[in-house]
Amino acid sequence: MTDSSPSSSSDLLRGFTEAQLQEKAKDHLWMHFARQSVMTDGPGVPIIVKGEGHHIWDSQGRKYIDGLAGLFVVAAGHGRRRLAQAAAKQAEQLAFFPIWSYAHPAAIELADRIADHAPGDLNHVFFSTGGGEAVETAFKLAKYYWKLQGQPGKHKVISRAVAYHGTPQGALAITGIPAMKAMFEPLTPGGLRVPNTNFYRAGDMRAPTGSVEEFGVWAADRIEEMIQFEGPETVAAVFLEPVQNSGGCFPPPPGYFQRVREICDRYDVLLVSDEVICAFGRIGHMFACDAYGFQPDMITFAKAVTSGYAPLGGTIVSDRIYEPFAHGDRAFYHGYTFGGHPVSAAVALENLDIFEEEGLLQNVRDNSPLFRSTLEKLTDLPIVGDVRGDGYFFGIELVKDKSTKETFDDDESERLLRGFLSKALFDAGLYCRADDRGDPVIQLAPPLTVGPAEFTEIEQILRDVLTEASNRI
Repeated sequence: MTDSSPSSSSDLLRGFTEAQLQEKAKDHLWMHFARQSVMTDGPGVPIIVKGEGHHIWDSQGRKYIDGLAGLFVVAAGHGRRRLAQAAAKQAEQLAFFPIWSYAHPAAIELADRIADHAPGDLNHVFFSTGGGEAVETAFKLAKYYWKLQGQPGKHKVISRAVAYHGTPQGALAITGIPAMKAMFEPLTPGGLRVPNTNFYRAGDMRAPTGSVEEFGVWAADRIEEMIQFEGPETVAAVFLEPVQNSGGCFPPPPGYFQRVREICDRYDVLLVSDEVICAFGRIGHMFACDAYGFQPDMITFAKAVTSGYAPLGGTIVSDRIYEPFAHGDRAFYHGYTFGGHPVSAAVALENLDIFEEEGLLQNVRDNSPLFRSTLEKLTDLPIVGDVRGDGYFFGIELVKDKSTKETFDDDESERLLRGFLSKALFDAGLYCRADDRGDPVIQLAPPLTVGPAEFTEIEQILRDVLTEASNRI
């Protein structure tokens, strides 16, 4: 790791010392998805003060590769002055106005541009401020749509095991991670689960293990089985990520989504492509459903639409679903104060310009095979069981025994991921995610601007740290 302070420490720390910031964080900052004990009982947390390109710096001047694009967000890379300038220019002209019965040029232009990129007849964009809200919107809209069609019983939604779809009450019902849901029960009713597409663990699911195509048919057919069991007259929608994030980057088997589309059409069920992570280049296309050749009824998006320079999300809706609202006095009584925020929309438009001018989608498509093959070198380590994913979105599953695919128990996973790997990787100069929602995995989703040199650097850091982890085991 190279120590390199990108600017004066006083400027980056906003006039406070490192110790003062740690104390303020300890007293007042409640971090998301994090154990507060790391601040109250421990030495504190890393404080990130600057980003430039695919690197970030902490408050002590240490430099790291951002191997997760912040949180699958900073697609165009850190330190893009033109994105900051787009935000400032819009804020000077119109800092805020809601799109509740009014509109502003930035939201209009962005909706038009997103609709141009979206497949088929997905021509209508309902803006929110993030991914969970986008999923919540799709869930509510699906239920209301079926009521308007005279089928009020269609209220249930199907998603996959271990899938994450957000934390609002409705989105949480769709999320398939039991540990994240138990503390908030009773949940919004109607969430149903089917197997995911983790071919590496097909045997654990008593699924076919002969070919990935056969496994894909089996996994898709479990959706049909669930619809039949619950009754098609009760099922409103199926929510699927093109590449499932939680559990460690499960790509779809060939033909999987085509089979799911057939099933949804047969039983009159809506198909929602949850692309909060996968949209805007992560899989090498503006929308990942195009990469896998299927037509959803709705797409949810967020994260990379602005490369994180301002918060924005949304739900793209087909003509079919929009039609009941197009005439008369009917309204969809749902919305968010900051949905379609003028500054966020202006930033998104500039971000899309960067995507097109610099060919970021093509960069991902050209380099993804090399990224995969570089990471696959790690399979010579005894702790690495599987490398999977697509585009610039990969997971490395860690195992206790490669020959049997035996995984780690909860205590072992705790010691491996939180007790060693997360800190060791960061100390070695790589920010990524070591996660155990499902089996233990390391996830990588760097900015879309990286290339072969960064792949090699990431692999070397992973190799050194995972070798040490193997020796500890």
